[in-house]
Amino acid sequence: MDFELKINGVTHSVAVQPDMPLLWILRDILGLTGTKYGCGVAQCGACTVHMDGNPVRSCLLTVTDAAGHDITTIEAIEHTEIGSKVQQAWLDEEVIQCGYCQSGQIMAATALLQKIAHPTDKEIDNAMAGNICRCGTYVRIRKAIHRASSHDN
Repeated sequence: MDFELKINGVTHSVAVQPDMPLLWILRDILGLTGTKYGCGVAQCGACTVHMDGNPVRSCLLTVTDAAGHDITTIEAIEHTEIGSKVQQAWLDEEVIQCGYCQSGQIMAATALLQKIAHPTDKEIDNAMAGNICRCGTYVRIRKAIHRASSHDN
């Protein structure tokens, strides 16, 4: 079947099965490899993208469910005011170790800051709870989110 997907502001027509996960369309068909495969069961957060501004797991989101929505991936998040602040804060706080989970972490953090401009530690922990960092950089992630939410960055 043919589906139209609006990804990072561009409409793409893809001919795929209706149950194909968005993750594989992004990576294998469109070549947007910043979104990572982690667990395949929506538990680790590595595949997080935004659908209409909300963080979703693309490994289980089917093309049928994604069609008709605005999808934003890590490749375009720097073009948003909050996304660019989050990415810069990630660099400033040296969050990244292995880097594998970071696109999903950044997408979740950006979605949080779009909803809550100055989150508390508890709000950060709740919003980021579904994103696993095997390197354990959670303290730096929280610090980077606070940095991105401050007025003086």
